Amino acid sequence: MPSRTPASFTRRTVIGLGALALGLGLSACGSSDTTTAKPTVAVSNAKTIVIAVIPKGTTHEFWKTVHAGVIKAERELNAAGTPVKAIWKGPLKEDDRTSQISTVQNFIAQGVQGIVLMPLDRTALVAPVELAISSNIPVVIADSALESDKPASYIATNNKEGGRIGGKHLGTLLGGKGKVILLRYMEGSASTEEREAGFMEAIKTFPDITVISSDVHAGATHETALKASQNLINRFKDELQGVFCPCEPVTTAITQALTEQGINKKVTVVGFDNTPRLVEWLKAGDIHGLVLQDPLNMGYLAVKAAVAAAQGKPVDKRNDMAPRLVTAENMDQPEFKALLNPPLAEFLGK
Repeated sequence: MPSRTPASFTRRTVIGLGALALGLGLSACGSSDTTTAKPTVAVSNAKTIVIAVIPKGTTHEFWKTVHAGVIKAERELNAAGTPVKAIWKGPLKEDDRTSQISTVQNFIAQGVQGIVLMPLDRTALVAPVELAISSNIPVVIADSALESDKPASYIATNNKEGGRIGGKHLGTLLGGKGKVILLRYMEGSASTEEREAGFMEAIKTFPDITVISSDVHAGATHETALKASQNLINRFKDELQGVFCPCEPVTTAITQALTEQGINKKVTVVGFDNTPRLVEWLKAGDIHGLVLQDPLNMGYLAVKAAVAAAQGKPVDKRNDMAPRLVTAENMDQPEFKALLNPPLAEFLGK
């Protein structure tokens, strides 16, 4: 695991990085940087509000959907006469704390009007966030919690409740008895740690279910998640009845490992988030439930809140978004179709 201790820096250090950051166009190594397309509707001559949006990563389907929500908010605000420019920039890998810290520092030096941050680590990002706030740059935290009460707003799924929903569903599907595993995601990731805690809380209400493994972390990449999944399945395949996965990459890796062993129809899998591949597995009966978030709306609300905060307007300190459980039985209902098939092409152009 990379160190969870934030890089040492001061306000002078960050300001000193300003010229270099601007000269390089904020092109930090190992990150993805896209500025959203210019709006087609004319806006007023007011000063453009620049909002930096810094996700945990840029490759998983979840972050693409958050990005779509960011663009949706930007377009709506511009169309309504509020000039806004949202800059999307985040690490390629979701364990690159150094890159995310540097990105926050660079945006502080650039002097953006607001920041939306989805922190990789609940503690490592505290110092740069509080520096931004002390520099009069409001910060909205989204998706995953930060151990600070200074950000203007926190917008995220109720992750602990999502874990409880997953645990209750798995326990019910197993008839209240059996052996299960929890494959965790990554240390320091507040959102998944909350889901894992919620799952453990719920599964304990089934006294005849035994959790035979709950201390393994999958890691931030598909490769590490698949390796961890293969090791767990090889070890427990003869006694395993169920698995809970707290996020998209873990759900994908576990289902792939079960399929490789030919026991994908024998083990009950409850996961988190969705991709086209996970939806196909849900239809096929290889996955038995997915706890869904609304990442498009999360990105949308976060940008709206950041712009309001930059304008000095009041914003809600906390916005808990309700998780939903989708199964093969209810996935064709309109409310779930919208979550399973977000209009990415409309906003991302692909």
